[in-house]
Amino acid sequence: MGRLVRDPEMKKTQSGLSVAQFTLAVNRRFAKEGQQQADFISCIAWRQTAEFICKYFKKGAMLAAVGEIQTRSWDGDDGQRHYATEVLVNEAYFTGGKKTENAAPAQDALPAFDDFEPEDMSGDDLPF
Repeated sequence: MGRLVRDPEMKKTQSGLSVAQFTLAVNRRFAKEGQQQADFISCIAWRQTAEFICKYFKKGAMLAAVGEIQTRSWDGDDGQRHYATEVLVNEAYFTGGKKTENAAPAQDALPAFDDFEPEDMSGDDLPF
């Protein structure tokens, strides 16, 4: 789940299939000394999923993506081997509310677990 870095880019293959490429900025769970860090995840969606994303999501929108990691490689014009790792998006979901000018800033979609204390599962309480 993250925010779109720029508007998704829609293309069509020679056979007419829709394909969308986009990048999600995903905040890291833990940060050093209060500094938030993000990873920029390259994503690809095909067919109806690509059309849905391009129709309803723009730069800055929060999007939840479900998919698989895929890697690919190719030889560049310079003779070097290039590699890419990206998420092949199978499903995409809205995660934020509609923006309005007077609305308060949205809270994170996931609850904070600052007060979480794990149970003591020592000894015979373990199931294995």
